[in-house]
This record gives sequence, structure tokens and C-alpha cells, in this order.
Amino acid sequence: MERTLTISFTSDTHGYFSPVDYAKNAPAPTGVANCAAAFPRNGNSLIIDGGDTLQGSPFTYWLHRCHPHPGAAAGEIMRRAGYQFLTLGNHDFNFGRATLEEYLAAAGAVCLCANVEGLAHVEKTALVTLENGLRVGLTGVTTPFINLWERPENLRGITISDPVPAAEQALRELKERGAEITVCIYHGGFERDLATGAVLSETKENQAWEICQRLDFDILLTGHQHMAVENARVAGTFTCQPPDKARSFIRLTATLDDAGGLTAESELCPAGAETRGEIADFLAPLEQENAAWLDKPVGRLDTALIPASHLAMAADGSLIANFFNQVQLEASGADISATSLGNEIRGFDRDVTIRDVVATYIYPNTLKTLRVDRRVLKAALERSAEYFDLDDSGALRISESFLSPKVEHYNFDYISGVEATVDVSRPKGDRVLSIRRQGRELPEDVTLTLCLNNYRASGAGEYPFYPRCELVRDQPTEIAEMIMDYITAHRDITVDKTRWLRVIW
Repeated sequence: MERTLTISFTSDTHGYFSPVDYAKNAPAPTGVANCAAAFPRNGNSLIIDGGDTLQGSPFTYWLHRCHPHPGAAAGEIMRRAGYQFLTLGNHDFNFGRATLEEYLAAAGAVCLCANVEGLAHVEKTALVTLENGLRVGLTGVTTPFINLWERPENLRGITISDPVPAAEQALRELKERGAEITVCIYHGGFERDLATGAVLSETKENQAWEICQRLDFDILLTGHQHMAVENARVAGTFTCQPPDKARSFIRLTATLDDAGGLTAESELCPAGAETRGEIADFLAPLEQENAAWLDKPVGRLDTALIPASHLAMAADGSLIANFFNQVQLEASGADISATSLGNEIRGFDRDVTIRDVVATYIYPNTLKTLRVDRRVLKAALERSAEYFDLDDSGALRISESFLSPKVEHYNFDYISGVEATVDVSRPKGDRVLSIRRQGRELPEDVTLTLCLNNYRASGAGEYPFYPRCELVRDQPTEIAEMIMDYITAHRDITVDKTRWLRVIW
């Protein structure tokens, strides 16, 4: 007799629980509450999440600033959505151990993360028997790059190891316990192109291809890259990935026949317009408070800061980035500042609200100041210059390496404090023509202080030279909060309109 398992899988929801576009303050067909309305709920189905739940939306920003128990509130939403299993994403560590453990305690789901030690409410494996008698073994692992990205105080007492050996040991245990179908929930993505097998990244941030090749899990549920992948198979393992912000979820159906043969199909299911009532009831008063807080005016700019296309902003300069750097320079006292822009940004009206800030600077980054010289600045500018490419007609375009396998506009840095010129027609790594400060070319033997976010200071985004620089100052206040403090303190603000980077080709 054939026996079937149905999995509903989300990942990288990033605090998008409600069907709301926070930047526009309008309804949107997205969110956990809407995905959950379509989850099958029976004895032969499982509801699973792949991590990155606690950070990433204006709602979660408000929760962590204004709610007495932000982790418990997020966990209650997951409980009402019916999640049975989940793993941890890198951003789930952003607010510290207490909030994360509070979330896990309230979520009502089993957290599986075999390569994490020292955190309460985390298990390595689980074996569940479905109503039809099918024994399903599950484990979870997360990207070890958390060790690189996360603030040390948030990882105190927690160990995050290589996910592949941890997954291998978990798989061995599940088979010994009699699992008929094995499932790995992995907060990480694919380091190779799924169609061609071409290497996309040499780092260990994403290891899904390696897991499929080295281990024989039946099903690998992936995340982290925010890619929409359905109905894929690598080395015999069925694999898939939903997009971010709960815009869609994966529905995977696996069938085991009497001879032990397994077939599986997965499809992307849009969140849709229907909202699960018990989640909506819980969220309604919270979202009302959140909306009032977000729309509170805090200051006024001399010009609206309206985003253009990412290519236009990178090539022509962005007043949004200039403003972020303006804030960082005052907060740090540094000579130079570097910032980046998220993949999706709201921008600022002249009358600035908290909604403008948290929907434009979306990351929980803090500020670090490093001592740098021309050599380091050139390396940083060369890395950012890799963002540009030329098409067959000679027109400027965004390099495919910043678009695939994951869209990474945030790995292009906007700099203030030095004027640079890059020539995109030159080979990558040799594009910087000039670095000038205060009207003259910056000498090799002069050192300056550079402020930038903690993510970039860690070397993330392929800026490996930053961790080798002297740390001058480490400021634990989140940059979004610094922006709000700056606006509140100055009220009427003139935005820096300098064009710090010139791009020629």
C-alpha cells in the first residue's frame, strides 16, 4: 500500500506575519497568516519552517523595541499557524539568546538544529509516525557563517559547527531508529547552479549541493538564499526552496510504495488572500499599535529621498546612502563612512516617520570603526566595482554575480568621505583610477578611520580584508536607532548631496 507525506514549508519569513506591505501601509497577498490558511492539517501532513523568522520587517522591529516579550509574541504566531518543526536561521540570533529561547519556548514546534549546541529548546533529531504508519525522520542544520556575522555577545555559550558532519550523524541516527523517509531542514542554499552544476560560491555559507552529494537524505528543504525553487532533485535527493517574506510556501508530496520506492513533487503555492483567523485575531491589536508607532513623525529633510533603480543609484550616487553615511559619520566621529542599501527600500518623504526609517534601513546592524589605509580602501572599492558589468552593446548593467544565486544589492557599498573614480571597462580588480580626499590623491602612507556596519566589518560580502584592520570603536546601538536619534536631534536636516563615486566605462 502506498503511503503519502505532505509537507508545507516556509523559510525566511523575516517577520512578515500579516498580509501587509509596510512600506506602502497597504494590504498585500503575503505573510505567514495567509500561507497558514492553506496548510493541510491532517495526520499525514507536517508544517515546517526553515528559519529567519525573528528579524526583517517593521513589525518585528517594533516588537523588539516596544513589546515586553517579543520572542514570545513571535512564537505565539507560529504556534497558531500550526508549525510542528522548525530550524534556526542566522537572523534568529540577532536579538540575543533570551529572545531566541523565549521564541522557541512559545512556538509549540520542535526546533531541530543538529549543528547548534548550548541553546535551550533545540533538538538534533525527531522521528514521527504518521497516521498512515509512515515513519518520518527529521533533522535540521544552519549555516555556520552565523559565527562570522553575529555579535559575539549573542553567541556566548553557543557553538555552531559545520552542518555537514552534524547532518551526517543525525541521518545515521534516524536510519538506526527506523525512519522510512528522511528529511533535513537546512537554513542554507545552493553553492552550485541547479541546472548546470557550475560552482557559484567557494565558501561554506551555502552547502545544499554538498549535502545532497555526500548524504542520502530523501528530502532537503532549503532556505537563506530567498530563491524560489520547486521540484528539483540533486543526486537523488528531492529539494526545494520558498521565497522570502512568506510570499509563497512549498507544498511537497512524497509517496513511498510497498517496495520502498520514493517519489516526490513540490510546488510553490502563493500566500493568497485568505488569512487564518486565529492568527489575525492575535495580530490585529499588535499591528494597530505598530502602525501608530511607525507613522509617528520624527523630523524633516530638505529633500525627499526617493529610491531609483539599484543600478542607477550605484552608478549615479544615492542621497539615501549619503544620508545613512551622514548619520554614521556623526555617530562615530570617523573620517570615512560606508553603507549599503537593502534589496527593497522605501525611501524618505521630507517629513520623516519611523516607518520611513525601519522600512529603508531594514537590518539590525551596529556600527564599527576601523583604521584603514589606501590599500584597504582600494580593495573595498574594487569589490564594490565588481557590481558593474557591460552588456554586448557596451551598456552598463549589474553583474550576474550580484543577482544569482541570490540577489545581493546590499553587497555594493556606498562610500562618503573620499571621492573615487572607477572604470568599468577595465578588468575586475583593476578598476579604481582615483581615490581623493579633500581635493588631493590619498597617499599610500596615510591612515584614516572608516565606519561601517558590523556585518561588513566581519568581512561578509567578500570583503575579507576588513577583519584584519585595527578596530578603533565598536558601538552596540543599532544603526536604525542612530538614524532616528539623528533625525530627532537635528529635526531640520540638510542632506549631503556630494557625488562621492564616479563610474565611467
